[in-house]
Amino acid sequence: MSRPPPQGACPHGDGVYFRVWAPGKREVDVVIEDPEHRVIHLGKSPDGMFSGFVPGLGAGALYRYRLDGQGPFPDPASRFQPQGIHGPSEIMDPARFSWTDRGWQGVSRENLVIYELHVGTFSPEGTFEGVTRRLPQLAGLGVTAIELMPVADFPGSRNWGYDGVSLFAPARCYGRPDDLRKLVDEAHRLGLAVLLDVVYNHLGPDGNYLAQFTPFYFSNRHKTLWGPAVNLDGEQSDQVRSFFFENALCWLSEYHPDGLRLDATHYIFDESPRHFLAELAALVRESIRDRSVLLFAEDPRNLAVMVRAESEGGWGLDGLWSDDFHHELRRYLVGDSDGAFRDFRGSLADLARTINRGWLFCGSYSIHRGYVRGTDPAGLEPHRFIFYLQNHDRIGNRAMGERLNHQLDPATYRAASALLLTAPATPLLFMGQEWGATAPFLFFTDHNAELGRLVEEGRRHEFRHYAAFADPAGLEKIPDCQSEQTFLACKIDWAERDREPHAGTLRLYQALLRLRRTEPALSCSRRGSFEALALDDDSLLLRREADHGPSLWVVIRLRGSGTFSLQDQLSSPCRHWDLILTTEDPPFAPGASAPRVDLSRPAPRIEFHGPGAVLLRAWVDAHGC
Repeated sequence: MSRPPPQGACPHGDGVYFRVWAPGKREVDVVIEDPEHRVIHLGKSPDGMFSGFVPGLGAGALYRYRLDGQGPFPDPASRFQPQGIHGPSEIMDPARFSWTDRGWQGVSRENLVIYELHVGTFSPEGTFEGVTRRLPQLAGLGVTAIELMPVADFPGSRNWGYDGVSLFAPARCYGRPDDLRKLVDEAHRLGLAVLLDVVYNHLGPDGNYLAQFTPFYFSNRHKTLWGPAVNLDGEQSDQVRSFFFENALCWLSEYHPDGLRLDATHYIFDESPRHFLAELAALVRESIRDRSVLLFAEDPRNLAVMVRAESEGGWGLDGLWSDDFHHELRRYLVGDSDGAFRDFRGSLADLARTINRGWLFCGSYSIHRGYVRGTDPAGLEPHRFIFYLQNHDRIGNRAMGERLNHQLDPATYRAASALLLTAPATPLLFMGQEWGATAPFLFFTDHNAELGRLVEEGRRHEFRHYAAFADPAGLEKIPDCQSEQTFLACKIDWAERDREPHAGTLRLYQALLRLRRTEPALSCSRRGSFEALALDDDSLLLRREADHGPSLWVVIRLRGSGTFSLQDQLSSPCRHWDLILTTEDPPFAPGASAPRVDLSRPAPRIEFHGPGAVLLRAWVDAHGC
């Protein structure tokens, strides 16, 4: 399929080709911000696209657009905003970067272990370069992909990234575009894939100049929690869809990431015959052929159609974040019962069902959402579901930004970590999780004073509905999202990795991820090769079978002590058993009391002195008992 030239400023030969969509405007001029302050008139086509070639211009020049004499405004498809989202756009030439990843083919969905990070708080530098310097440590951890929270430029110098407005431009506070390219190039050299989080459901409230070019960018029928929805099914929506398709292809082609994480896709409203996400997935597959590209969605609706092939009536995405695993486990571990947690019982039987299915809600009524949620995921491979103990939302949308390890005793945290990393779904870690980081992850912004005040008031109003903040005095304890100190408190301390008990937790994560790579049963994730079941109210058994080789049995105690024999779980007693590890072994928990494991036949017997997990390798005796 032939596609038109992309929007933006594209160097070509001895000049630059400009292209911008502004239907309803009579005249669009490019204002070159050089000593001559040149103004170049662009020609208009019937579809409302303005374009023109300017000779003698190249990378590094600054420009803006003037619309019917108004403005000037930054380019909606600007590749860089060196002076911030309200300033001029800089012409960039991505072809100048010397890539070294020519042979890189990406990583398979089946082997994916995702590490989510926020560029500004991941390192002391808070930059792309700061992330690049620590990539060897992530490769040594054993993850196979990093996922960057949104990097499209946003207002101010600190933000989660979901207030992005310059959708094609890496945030200047993180570095220049080539710094992001260096990050991706180095990640590929180390064998790490890179995923980018992108937001196609709304734009931020400050610096959103799209409406200056045309109101058709935004829907007059659909709304999100954060403002007007993007117009994907109304008048002139074909051009709007094309703009966002171009954005995805810009990131994928100009920066070489291995996939996109699509934010809050339940707020991408589209009543067209072919859904925007289905068209996006097909276009990405058609356009990026030199490597595997993955598309994941954050969506609480549990819609199997999203990850089924388009030939089967689906949308063709690769996977979905599964909130149900997190919510059920957290309700059990911590007791949260407000908001979305109202739908969950904190039952290990329900948690086992979630592991076996991929999600819990398959058509049941959701009290929290007020509608029947979920469809049957039968037939979907487990790697299509993203499981996590925590992520940016599940920490940062808490008033105090507490991580799970802040609210659990270390033994329970280790046991829960073992469950996550031995389950058949694709695991996602949040930065610092692997050593139990002490830094919170709070909500932070750097808006102008008036908008910042409104955001702060709105956030406090939201928490008034939670029992812990019903008292006004409780609300006053919530950190100010506009304060720089709130942001700085979220920077993770890399020196903790070398100190106990953090070092032991890190060794456990490294050991579990090494097993995930090397143990045949953990690398086999087809349907029918695993089963989770609740042994009692506080214990789980997870069985993983290999196509060739021994099976793996994981016994997890999440609360209190107890003794178990696996006799009742054996279909055949003819097995040999090896103890691989327990999460309370001295390397992981110095001074802890490890479970007692008796491997005498006919079945192992495990005595837990407290929370923990035991990993056993089971060999079938081919010669009989």
